[in-house]
Amino acid sequence: MKKLWGGRFTATAEDWVDEFGASIAFDQELVQQDIEGSIAHATMLAKSGIVTREEADEIIGGLKQLKQKAESNDLEYSAKLEDIHLNIEHQLTELIGPVGGKLHTARSRNDQVATDMHLYLREQAGEIIELIKDFQKAIIEQAEQHIETIVPGYTHLQRAQPISFAHHLLAYYWMLDRDKQRYADSLKRTNLSPLGAGALAGTTFPIDRHFTAEMLGFDGIYENSLDAVSDRDFILEFLSDSSILMMHLSRLCEEIILWSSQEFQFIELSDTFTTGSSIMPQKKNPDMAELIRGKTGRVYGSLFSLLTVLKGLPLAYNKDMQEDKEGMFDTVKTVKGSLKIFSGMIRTMKVKAEKMEKAVKNDFSNATELADYLAAKGVPFREAHEIVGKLVLACIHKNCFLSDLPLDEYKKMNPLFEEDIYTALNPYKAVERRNSSGGTGFSQVESQIAKAKAAI
Repeated sequence: MKKLWGGRFTATAEDWVDEFGASIAFDQELVQQDIEGSIAHATMLAKSGIVTREEADEIIGGLKQLKQKAESNDLEYSAKLEDIHLNIEHQLTELIGPVGGKLHTARSRNDQVATDMHLYLREQAGEIIELIKDFQKAIIEQAEQHIETIVPGYTHLQRAQPISFAHHLLAYYWMLDRDKQRYADSLKRTNLSPLGAGALAGTTFPIDRHFTAEMLGFDGIYENSLDAVSDRDFILEFLSDSSILMMHLSRLCEEIILWSSQEFQFIELSDTFTTGSSIMPQKKNPDMAELIRGKTGRVYGSLFSLLTVLKGLPLAYNKDMQEDKEGMFDTVKTVKGSLKIFSGMIRTMKVKAEKMEKAVKNDFSNATELADYLAAKGVPFREAHEIVGKLVLACIHKNCFLSDLPLDEYKKMNPLFEEDIYTALNPYKAVERRNSSGGTGFSQVESQIAKAKAAI
């Protein structure tokens, strides 16, 4: 098969060399974007008088036929033609004849591939934002049912203070909200057009870059042709945003895995999102949560891989940059799949409120309430902290909890303790009273949910 760039070559590569250098195995993912960009380019060529209107109509008609074939998976791709651009151009020329060769006038594969990826990531970032919204809705649905469900809050994975389970879930809502904002903000830099920058220096033809940018829905153009073809910041930003998102998902995965264990028993996952064991009949494994936790590493890997590829490259385009796509495609697939799984997993998750309540009654997570109780009566907090620490130690020696201690034991430590101390120690009351802005108090959580709904 004749190379479209082979005029100055006297020898051809062996098949295995072509296959090593080809990107068509993965960049066929960009077929729709490639054709969309080519239609805009052909339209501009006619508008600018570079090709005739009749030639442009013939080219656009052929491209639309190839688009239909692509949508029905009827296009055939060849490694001999290296990439999606040459594959489409070859098939267009076979379909409509030599006029198909005019499509590449005033264009390079360098600005063409950059355009394709800008179009692709703009679309994918938009879809990811919608998937994040759906996940946020799933969190709100669960939170609304568990405003007054009390669960131990942790620091250092040690019992810390009792909190509303809805409050715990909503922490992830707000993480996701920042993730959503990051993707939306990145669109400002993704939605720029490199088309018309040529190989690196622009072109002598009287093209209209602003016209193609507007036709493709871009907000503007790259102002420097070298930057236009060599920039992959927008992919790095997408991979960075995705890495932060996956980190958040992985943290929730870890909690779900812990909560569903025999040791916690705080939740039960639906059979739809769990698997069994081939040897142990009793097992119900949180495999989907574990898999998302594991897939976080591959998204990180894609980010660091591209950072490494780009770090030593001179301007403008280098073949190294072909390595920008597979990690991007894989990250899109991983992120979208993870978000879909999580929305279903959270919506169908059974919360065991009675287990959570039992947990907060059999620990010392209400110790801060005692310190606050004394501080409210004028005892310096550091002194109150020491008194409560000694009371906890006494309970440990007696093998009981703070609510089990008789009042006279409290008064021995400080006469300011009164009968109402047992109300203060009640986990429900402890949570209910924490009504500082953004706190776990029930009224604050209700306000949080209202704000979350409004934000979506």
